[in-house]
Amino acid sequence: MAQGTVQVTHTGTSRWRRRTGEYASLAAALEAAAEGDILTVAPGTYRENLVVQRAVTLRGPEGSPGSVRIAPVDGVPLTVRASAVVRDLHVEGQDATAPAVLVEEGTPELLDVRVVTRSAAGIEVRGGARPSVRRCTVDNPAGVGIAVLDGAGGVFEECEVVAAGQAGVAVRGGAHPRLERCRVHHAAGSGLTATGENSALEAVGCEVYEVRGSGVQVTARATAHLTDCDVHRTTGDGVTLDTDAALTLADCRIHDIPENAVDLRSRSVLTLTRTSVRRFGRNGLSVWDPGTRVDANQCEIFDSTGDYPAVWVSDGATVVLDSCRVHDVPDALFVLDRGSRADVVDSDLSQVRNTAVSVSDGATAQLDDCRISEAATGAWFRDHGSGGTLSNCTLEGTQTGVIVTKGADPTVERCTVGSPAEAGVYVSAGGRGTFVSCRVTGSGGYGFHVIDGSRTTLRKCRTERCARGGYEFAEGADAGSGGPLVEDCTSDESGSPSTPAAPEPAVQATSGPTGLLGTVPAARTARPAPAAPPAAEPDTRTSKAVLGELDALVGLESVKREVRALTDMIEVGRRRQQAGLKAASVKRHLVFTGSPGTGKTTVARLYGEILASLGVLEQGHLVEVSRVDLVGEHIGSTAIRTQEAFERARGGVLFIDEAYALSPEDAGRDFGKEAIDTLVKLMEDQRDSVVVIVAGYTAEMERFLSVNPGVASRFSRTITFGDYGPDELLRIVRQQAEEHEYRLAPGSAEALLTYFTEMPKGPAFGNGRTARQTFEAMVERHASRVAQLDEPTTDDLTLLYSEDLPPLR
Repeated sequence: MAQGTVQVTHTGTSRWRRRTGEYASLAAALEAAAEGDILTVAPGTYRENLVVQRAVTLRGPEGSPGSVRIAPVDGVPLTVRASAVVRDLHVEGQDATAPAVLVEEGTPELLDVRVVTRSAAGIEVRGGARPSVRRCTVDNPAGVGIAVLDGAGGVFEECEVVAAGQAGVAVRGGAHPRLERCRVHHAAGSGLTATGENSALEAVGCEVYEVRGSGVQVTARATAHLTDCDVHRTTGDGVTLDTDAALTLADCRIHDIPENAVDLRSRSVLTLTRTSVRRFGRNGLSVWDPGTRVDANQCEIFDSTGDYPAVWVSDGATVVLDSCRVHDVPDALFVLDRGSRADVVDSDLSQVRNTAVSVSDGATAQLDDCRISEAATGAWFRDHGSGGTLSNCTLEGTQTGVIVTKGADPTVERCTVGSPAEAGVYVSAGGRGTFVSCRVTGSGGYGFHVIDGSRTTLRKCRTERCARGGYEFAEGADAGSGGPLVEDCTSDESGSPSTPAAPEPAVQATSGPTGLLGTVPAARTARPAPAAPPAAEPDTRTSKAVLGELDALVGLESVKREVRALTDMIEVGRRRQQAGLKAASVKRHLVFTGSPGTGKTTVARLYGEILASLGVLEQGHLVEVSRVDLVGEHIGSTAIRTQEAFERARGGVLFIDEAYALSPEDAGRDFGKEAIDTLVKLMEDQRDSVVVIVAGYTAEMERFLSVNPGVASRFSRTITFGDYGPDELLRIVRQQAEEHEYRLAPGSAEALLTYFTEMPKGPAFGNGRTARQTFEAMVERHASRVAQLDEPTTDDLTLLYSEDLPPLR
């Protein structure tokens, strides 16, 4: 489109009426125009760098949006230095060192301007300028969408940044713009960013989405206030605060974030009101460092898509949740490290897959008038220095209501634990804690279960309808051994919810001083359980039959000898015990080393069956797991996963494939160590319930055992599975063919031997798996060949020829 003309209309009554007319260039028209004049630009492309220095109106023709293009070769296409009106223009820039539209002074209005450029910034406002920008669009894949700098301000209404090579909207140098009903998307950096002291950003009714960085980023003493805004579908965190930043979110929605929905550090402060956070991949709120603080009121955090706590507080940070809801998450609230604190008031934590509240490493949590429901663990105070208060809270439908371990010392007052599947309160490993006027009802286990020398205080507590009893303390705990202190506690002592007994004191009050366990009731006499119907005999094979299947496996001669020797030791030991003789202690846990496909899983399954046939294991079933099944992604989840896997294997064999992955060479803060520690303890505590087999490559397993001596000491022997040779691989193919009613044609066996001899034996070689895959490939190629025959014979349908072999790769 060629350059057109510019019509200048003078609307005043002064003697300068001669300015009205047409001009060949915009520059000439601007030079001639005075304040108040209207410059109507004819359709065309103008290769000029415009500078508006008077309060004029510069506009394109009505009804022809985009028909006027301001597109110079370089420099700033449009500079505004006055309180002018600019509307209905299309601005294009090509200079990567300059903005496309620069507003430097005054209070101009920009309306319906479209900026399509590859510039440093689409629209840049600086200095004392305070523009009103309405219905403008910026498309700048090379730089910032809108930049407001150096003390500038202005209002941006219904504007859209459709693409930006950096931030969508950037505020710095003490600038303070306001965005109303704007949309920012497809930015390569953050959607909205405010940086530097005295910089302030206000946004109302805005939407930020499809950006590669954070949706909103506030740093270095800047502040921001967002109201009724949506932040979603970012690549990075939803909201990021760092270094003394301050942000207020009111009635906002943050959702569909792959990383942290909100991450703040270094003394930043976040205030949330009536804001929802949902569908986040890591933490909903991630709060770090001393002086960093979050105050949330009437907010909802829910529907996590990852395996991380919804709220993470660490390194001395503080979080306050008031009248909030956290639900449908792996863990609700994790507070870690000395100086970290969480205060939760009148809030609901529900539908939590693991732990609702976890307090560790010297942190503190205080919950008042809160409701915890449908969680594996209601609250867990984990270790020395960790504590806080639970007051007037209810915990319903948990596995365990409250857990206190390893010297943690919380205070729990006037709380009710209802219908826990296991214990209402569980204290172990030297945990402490004071429980006052607490109540446990409908427990599937004990009401209060205190063991391992835990000096817990129970005052005026009550239990009702607890299946295994109201109170259970470690055997032999007394005043001298450092057990619990119990005062004025009662229980209905009912062993079954269906037959409640009349309430009676479980612990009688005394007029003299109360000693540790001095007033604990005497041991209960267990009611006889009703006779259960006789169980059907399990269909367990004899050890001879299972060993016969082991012998039938191709190769593995040394493995068979090792398993037989171990089986003989166990069998003879059992017979010596039956004869009243001492039997040698045999560690049944094993290490399997060797390449993939050498039969380790099959032998593990048979080993479990053998032990079941000898009466060593109840069932002998196999539970196969690997690192991904045992190791969680945050503190505490690993121990829970490992315990769950161990429980599934109870009465059978827990087979851990590639066990060396639990202890990588660059472990750092890897949680695999937690899985190993949990595993070692479970192997010791439940040595008669589960047999553990760890398996993996030979060299990696040797390193694994050498750096984890506690693990190595738990295993009796290592069995090495050698690679299969060509003859053994041929035997596996023969077995597969026979099982599936195929036959090897003359010459096929020789071809297979040659095939397996020439086959590369690198790290990816699958041994027996490779033999089975070769057979399957032969069957597929056989089918393709026979399908072309009109009336195939039985030989055609069953014989596999050398030509059916797949090509070597």
